[in-house]
Amino acid sequence: MTARRSRVPRFYFNFRSPYSWIAYRDLMDRYPDVAQVVEWHPWWEPDAEGERRMAEHGRSFPYTAMSRDKHLYILQDVRRLTADRDLPITWPVDRDPVWEVPHLAYFLALDAGCGPAYIERIYRARWQEGRDICDREVIADLATGLGLPDAVAERMAGAAGDPELRAGRGLRALLDLSRDGAFGVPFFTLGYDKYWGVDRLPAFVGAVRSRDAPPRVPGAPTPESPADADFVAAPSGDQGHAGGCG
Repeated sequence: MTARRSRVPRFYFNFRSPYSWIAYRDLMDRYPDVAQVVEWHPWWEPDAEGERRMAEHGRSFPYTAMSRDKHLYILQDVRRLTADRDLPITWPVDRDPVWEVPHLAYFLALDAGCGPAYIERIYRARWQEGRDICDREVIADLATGLGLPDAVAERMAGAAGDPELRAGRGLRALLDLSRDGAFGVPFFTLGYDKYWGVDRLPAFVGAVRSRDAPPRVPGAPTPESPADADFVAAPSGDQGHAGGCG
Protein backbone atom coordinates (compact mmCIF):
# COMPACT_ATOMS: atom_id res chain seq x y z
CA MET A 1 0.00 0.00 0.00
CA THR A 2 1.39 3.40 -0.96
CA ALA A 3 1.99 5.78 1.95
CA ARG A 4 0.06 9.02 1.93
CA ARG A 5 2.13 12.05 1.06
CA SER A 6 2.53 14.67 3.77
CA ARG A 7 0.00 17.49 3.66
CA VAL A 8 2.53 19.95 5.04
CA PRO A 9 2.96 22.62 2.32
CA ARG A 10 6.46 23.08 0.95
CA PHE A 11 8.20 25.95 -0.80
CA TYR A 12 11.30 25.05 -2.79
CA PHE A 13 13.27 28.28 -2.97
CA ASN A 14 16.44 29.08 -4.86
CA PHE A 15 18.84 32.01 -4.66
CA ARG A 16 19.91 31.86 -8.30
CA SER A 17 16.46 32.30 -9.85
CA PRO A 18 14.87 35.76 -10.17
CA TYR A 19 11.47 34.05 -10.25
CA SER A 20 12.16 32.42 -6.90
CA TRP A 21 13.10 35.84 -5.49
CA ILE A 22 9.89 37.39 -6.84
CA ALA A 23 7.82 34.52 -5.41
CA TYR A 24 9.58 35.01 -2.08
CA ARG A 25 8.69 38.70 -2.07
CA ASP A 26 5.07 37.94 -3.00
CA LEU A 27 4.84 35.32 -0.28
CA MET A 28 6.24 37.64 2.38
CA ASP A 29 4.47 40.83 1.25
CA ARG A 30 1.08 39.46 0.17
CA TYR A 31 0.64 36.13 1.96
CA PRO A 32 2.48 36.30 5.31
CA ASP A 33 0.06 33.83 6.93
CA VAL A 34 1.05 31.18 4.41
CA ALA A 35 4.75 32.08 4.74
CA GLN A 36 4.50 31.01 8.37
CA VAL A 37 3.05 27.55 7.74
CA VAL A 38 5.09 26.32 4.79
CA GLU A 39 8.26 24.27 5.08
CA TRP A 40 11.14 26.09 3.41
CA HIS A 41 13.34 23.80 1.32
CA PRO A 42 16.44 25.07 -0.51
CA TRP A 43 16.77 24.00 -4.15
CA TRP A 44 20.03 24.32 -6.04
CA GLU A 45 21.86 22.89 -9.03
CA PRO A 46 24.34 20.39 -7.54
CA ASP A 47 27.96 20.21 -8.59
CA ALA A 48 29.54 16.96 -9.81
CA GLU A 49 29.92 15.63 -6.28
CA GLY A 50 26.29 16.32 -5.47
CA GLU A 51 25.09 14.62 -8.64
CA ARG A 52 27.27 11.60 -7.88
CA ARG A 53 25.80 11.28 -4.40
CA MET A 54 22.28 11.53 -5.81
CA ALA A 55 23.04 8.82 -8.36
CA GLU A 56 24.22 6.53 -5.56
CA HIS A 57 20.67 6.76 -4.21
CA GLY A 58 19.07 6.15 -7.59
CA ARG A 59 18.14 9.81 -8.07
CA SER A 60 19.01 12.55 -10.54
CA PHE A 61 18.56 16.29 -10.62
CA PRO A 62 15.24 17.06 -12.41
CA TYR A 63 16.32 20.15 -14.33
CA THR A 64 17.29 20.92 -17.92
CA ALA A 65 19.55 23.83 -18.80
CA MET A 66 17.77 26.65 -20.63
CA SER A 67 18.37 27.76 -24.19
CA ARG A 68 19.72 31.17 -25.16
CA ASP A 69 16.26 32.23 -26.38
CA LYS A 70 14.70 31.30 -23.05
CA HIS A 71 17.41 33.22 -21.22
CA LEU A 72 16.68 36.36 -23.27
CA TYR A 73 12.97 35.92 -22.62
CA ILE A 74 13.58 35.72 -18.88
CA LEU A 75 15.41 39.04 -18.94
CA GLN A 76 12.34 40.68 -20.49
CA ASP A 77 9.85 38.83 -18.32
CA VAL A 78 11.59 39.58 -15.04
CA ARG A 79 11.81 43.25 -15.98
CA ARG A 80 8.02 43.29 -16.42
CA LEU A 81 7.34 41.43 -13.17
CA THR A 82 9.63 43.57 -11.04
CA ALA A 83 8.30 46.79 -12.56
CA ASP A 84 4.75 45.66 -11.75
CA ARG A 85 5.80 45.17 -8.12
CA ASP A 86 7.98 48.28 -7.86
CA LEU A 87 10.92 46.02 -7.01
CA PRO A 88 14.34 47.48 -7.81
CA ILE A 89 16.61 44.90 -9.42
CA THR A 90 20.33 44.79 -10.16
CA TRP A 91 21.28 41.86 -12.37
CA PRO A 92 24.22 39.96 -10.87
CA VAL A 93 27.09 38.52 -12.89
CA ASP A 94 27.83 34.87 -12.12
CA ARG A 95 31.43 33.81 -12.61
CA ASP A 96 31.92 30.06 -12.17
CA PRO A 97 29.20 29.83 -9.51
CA VAL A 98 29.12 27.05 -6.94
CA TRP A 99 25.55 27.04 -5.67
CA GLU A 100 26.38 24.92 -2.65
CA VAL A 101 28.09 28.01 -1.20
CA PRO A 102 24.95 30.05 -0.36
CA HIS A 103 22.48 27.16 -0.11
CA LEU A 104 24.37 24.90 2.29
CA ALA A 105 25.14 27.93 4.42
CA TYR A 106 21.39 28.32 4.89
CA PHE A 107 21.28 25.22 7.10
CA LEU A 108 23.88 26.72 9.42
CA ALA A 109 21.99 30.02 9.53
CA LEU A 110 18.89 28.02 10.41
CA ASP A 111 20.74 26.34 13.27
CA ALA A 112 21.79 29.75 14.53
CA GLY A 113 18.18 30.97 14.55
CA CYS A 114 18.70 33.18 11.52
CA GLY A 115 17.20 31.15 8.69
CA PRO A 116 14.53 33.69 7.67
CA ALA A 117 16.88 36.66 8.06
CA TYR A 118 19.54 34.86 6.01
CA ILE A 119 17.12 34.21 3.13
CA GLU A 120 16.05 37.85 3.15
CA ARG A 121 19.64 39.11 3.22
CA ILE A 122 20.91 36.74 0.51
CA TYR A 123 18.08 37.66 -1.85
CA ARG A 124 18.69 41.35 -1.30
CA ALA A 125 22.43 40.95 -1.80
CA ARG A 126 22.02 39.11 -5.09
CA TRP A 127 19.01 40.73 -6.70
CA GLN A 128 19.14 44.28 -5.41
CA GLU A 129 22.84 44.81 -4.71
CA GLY A 130 24.28 42.65 -7.49
CA ARG A 131 26.69 40.86 -5.15
CA ASP A 132 28.27 37.49 -5.86
CA ILE A 133 26.65 35.18 -3.33
CA CYS A 134 28.88 32.30 -4.42
CA ASP A 135 31.85 34.23 -3.06
CA ARG A 136 32.69 32.80 0.34
CA GLU A 137 33.86 36.18 1.61
CA VAL A 138 30.46 37.65 0.72
CA ILE A 139 28.72 34.90 2.73
CA ALA A 140 30.97 35.60 5.72
CA ASP A 141 30.28 39.32 5.46
CA LEU A 142 26.51 38.81 5.25
CA ALA A 143 26.56 36.38 8.20
CA THR A 144 28.52 38.88 10.29
CA GLY A 145 26.03 41.56 9.31
CA LEU A 146 23.27 39.37 10.76
CA GLY A 147 25.03 39.55 14.10
CA LEU A 148 26.39 36.01 14.04
CA PRO A 149 29.69 35.24 15.81
CA ASP A 150 32.82 35.17 13.68
CA ALA A 151 33.18 31.42 14.16
CA VAL A 152 29.68 30.80 12.80
CA ALA A 153 30.22 33.22 9.91
CA GLU A 154 33.45 31.44 9.03
CA ARG A 155 31.76 28.06 9.06
CA MET A 156 28.92 29.36 6.88
CA ALA A 157 31.45 30.72 4.39
CA GLY A 158 33.02 27.28 4.14
CA ALA A 159 29.77 25.28 4.13
CA ALA A 160 30.31 24.03 0.56
CA GLY A 161 33.49 22.31 1.70
CA ASP A 162 31.96 20.69 4.77
CA PRO A 163 31.79 16.93 3.96
CA GLU A 164 29.43 16.17 6.85
CA LEU A 165 26.99 18.90 5.79
CA ARG A 166 27.15 17.80 2.15
CA ALA A 167 26.60 14.12 2.92
CA GLY A 168 23.89 14.81 5.48
CA ARG A 169 21.42 17.65 5.17
CA GLY A 170 22.69 18.74 1.78
CA LEU A 171 22.12 15.34 0.22
CA ARG A 172 18.74 14.94 1.92
CA ALA A 173 17.65 18.28 0.45
CA LEU A 174 18.65 17.17 -3.05
CA LEU A 175 16.88 13.83 -2.64
CA ASP A 176 13.75 15.60 -1.38
CA LEU A 177 13.51 17.85 -4.41
CA SER A 178 14.08 14.87 -6.69
CA ARG A 179 11.35 12.82 -4.97
CA ASP A 180 8.95 15.75 -5.20
CA GLY A 181 9.77 16.21 -8.88
CA ALA A 182 10.74 19.85 -8.32
CA PHE A 183 12.04 20.42 -11.84
CA GLY A 184 12.22 24.20 -11.51
CA VAL A 185 11.70 27.08 -9.12
CA PRO A 186 9.75 28.48 -7.46
CA PHE A 187 8.06 25.15 -6.74
CA PHE A 188 5.31 24.51 -4.21
CA THR A 189 3.77 21.26 -3.05
CA LEU A 190 0.73 20.37 -0.96
CA GLY A 191 0.28 16.65 -0.69
CA TYR A 192 0.29 15.33 -4.25
CA ASP A 193 -0.54 18.73 -5.74
CA LYS A 194 2.32 20.68 -7.32
CA TYR A 195 2.53 24.33 -8.32
CA TRP A 196 5.37 25.69 -10.45
CA GLY A 197 6.09 29.34 -11.08
CA VAL A 198 5.23 32.76 -9.68
CA ASP A 199 1.86 32.75 -11.41
CA ARG A 200 0.84 29.56 -9.55
CA LEU A 201 1.52 31.02 -6.11
CA PRO A 202 -2.04 32.40 -5.64
CA ALA A 203 -3.49 28.95 -6.37
CA PHE A 204 -1.09 27.37 -3.88
CA VAL A 205 -2.02 29.98 -1.28
CA GLY A 206 -5.70 29.29 -1.84
CA ALA A 207 -5.16 25.56 -1.38
CA VAL A 208 -3.18 26.06 1.83
CA ARG A 209 -5.78 28.44 3.27
CA SER A 210 -8.61 26.09 2.35
CA ARG A 211 -6.83 23.26 4.13
CA ASP A 212 -6.40 25.35 7.29
CA ALA A 213 -9.89 26.83 7.27
CA PRO A 214 -12.45 25.31 9.70
CA PRO A 215 -15.35 23.44 8.12
CA ARG A 216 -18.24 25.75 7.27
CA VAL A 217 -21.48 25.23 9.16
CA PRO A 218 -24.52 25.39 6.84
CA GLY A 219 -26.34 28.68 7.31
CA ALA A 220 -23.46 30.29 9.23
CA PRO A 221 -22.06 33.66 8.13
CA THR A 222 -19.14 33.46 5.69
CA PRO A 223 -15.91 33.72 7.71
CA GLU A 224 -13.53 36.58 7.13
CA SER A 225 -10.88 35.95 4.51
CA PRO A 226 -7.44 35.02 5.93
CA ALA A 227 -6.00 37.87 3.89
CA ASP A 228 -7.97 40.35 5.99
CA ALA A 229 -8.24 38.48 9.26
CA ASP A 230 -5.93 38.79 12.24
CA PHE A 231 -4.51 35.35 11.45
CA VAL A 232 -1.19 34.05 12.71
CA ALA A 233 -0.26 30.45 11.96
CA ALA A 234 2.36 28.32 13.64
CA PRO A 235 5.43 27.30 11.61
CA SER A 236 5.57 23.76 10.25
CA GLY A 237 8.68 21.72 10.94
CA ASP A 238 12.16 23.01 11.67
CA GLN A 239 12.19 25.07 8.48
CA GLY A 240 9.27 27.31 9.35
CA HIS A 241 9.78 30.94 8.47
CA ALA A 242 8.57 32.59 11.68
CA GLY A 243 11.25 34.17 13.85
CA GLY A 244 14.56 35.76 13.10
CA CYS A 245 17.94 36.64 14.53
CA GLY A 246 16.66 38.32 17.66
